[in-house]
Order: sequence, then structure tokens, then C-alpha cells
Amino acid sequence: MGNLLLAATPLGEPGDASPRLREALARTSVVAAEDTRRVRALAKSLDVQISGQIISFYDQNEASRIEPLLADLEAGYDVLVVTDAGMPSISDPGYRLVAACVKQGIPIKCLPGPSAVTTALAVSGLPVDRFCFEGFAPRKQGPRRRWLAELATEPRTCVFFESPRRLAETLADAVEVLGPERRLAVCRELTKTHEEVLRGTLRELAAWAESNDVLGEITVVIAGGRPAVPQIEALVARVEELMDDGMGLRESCATAIGESGATLSRRDLYDAVVKARA
Repeated sequence: MGNLLLAATPLGEPGDASPRLREALARTSVVAAEDTRRVRALAKSLDVQISGQIISFYDQNEASRIEPLLADLEAGYDVLVVTDAGMPSISDPGYRLVAACVKQGIPIKCLPGPSAVTTALAVSGLPVDRFCFEGFAPRKQGPRRRWLAELATEPRTCVFFESPRRLAETLADAVEVLGPERRLAVCRELTKTHEEVLRGTLRELAAWAESNDVLGEITVVIAGGRPAVPQIEALVARVEELMDDGMGLRESCATAIGESGATLSRRDLYDAVVKARA
């Protein structure tokens, strides 16, 4: 049985290619590439000759490629999956093939390397001890504003991808939903010749995006927000539920506050419950 190899490719600078990627390109029987022209260009820049079969493997044909690739793997051939840049399956083709291999018990190996997500986080200047990745921002305004509303109280730093054509619209919506002072970094063309990292508030960078013809691959990193503080009415209702289950008033107040993470004191909640029952 062969191995499924998931290999990270350079974001822009060919020198970031790992020795393992170079070896895999030269020796693997089947290379499944998001763009066959790009993988050939990458191999040429690395002075590597691809000896195996090269097939296209992108979002629109991934599902139809799975069965033939599984057959190759079960026949003992290794299959290398590469995307245009970064790691396969991270907002790129690969997940469905990985899931199919897991189901079939086919070995999966990863050749780690460049990632726009971690690169942008590292240079953002924002806290990154905890973060969430949101893939691509929704294209249409309605879903996008609802998505931003979910991030309003997300305490972790958030990183996502955006099209340069929609960046100004997305940041304008973010100003309204998240507030103009939320800090962020907009990373453009990471590791490439025209790499640019802009840091500031949403107000500042929304104005920049609106007044400039933004081009290139965009990764956005936004600082986390403050968790929502539950309304006192919701906490009182939770205390009533706990008391209905047999818990005492004081213990119920402590439990409700502990569950919610609210900064309200137990005494204030106690008084609110007593007042509500009066």
C-alpha cells in the first residue's frame, strides 16, 4: 500500500521549499497538483525533475479524483498532494481525499512547511498564544456581517483569508460590526517580492483599503474581543433552573456565574434573584 503525502509549498519564495518537498517531487509516483503549471514551474525553480505522473487536483474535480487516487494508493503507489501555496486541505483541496484515506486505512504523511496562517500571525504584532482560523470571509454582505457579529465577542485572535477585490467591503463592514478601534494586521503577498504588512485600527486600514487598488494574496489578522457578559435576566433565569433542580440559592448563584464567566458578584446576583421573586 502506498502513502498519501501532503506537502506544504512555498507561499512565494521558492527557497522556503523543504528538502523533503524537493525529494517528494522528484520521486513520488503520482503528483496531484492544484495547478499543474505551477507545480512544474516550482520544480523548475528548485532544479527538480518530476518523474511521476502529474494530474490536476482542484476544488471542482477533487471529488472525481478520489477513487482513482485511492486505487493508485492501494496498488502501492505513493501520491503527493500539493496546492498553489501552503498546506493542502487548509482552505485548499485535500480534505476529502484525506478523509477517504483515513476510512480506507491508507497511511498519511505530512511534509510540513510554509503556512500563510502562521506566518501572518507571527508578524501581526497581536497576541497569538490562542487564535482561531476562519478560512475565507463570506462573499456576500449579509452572511459576512453575521459572521463578523460572531467574532465580536471571540476572545482569541482571528486570522482569515480575503480576496483583494472584497477587502475594502469586508473591512468597512468590520468597522461597523466590530468597532473602529479593533486592532488588526493586513498581510499582503507574504514572502513575495512585494510583501507588505500593515498594522493599525480597523478605521485606519479600512480607509487604506478603500483608497488603494489592493492586489495580491491577502491574509487578515484581527485582535480578539471581549466575551459577551450575560444579561442579569439570563443569570437570574439560570439560578431559577438550578434551584428547581434542588440546589440552594447561594450555590445556584455561584454556579450560574461560574458557568457564564460573568464578572457580576454573587451578592449582586443573589439580590437580583430575591428582587425578582418579591
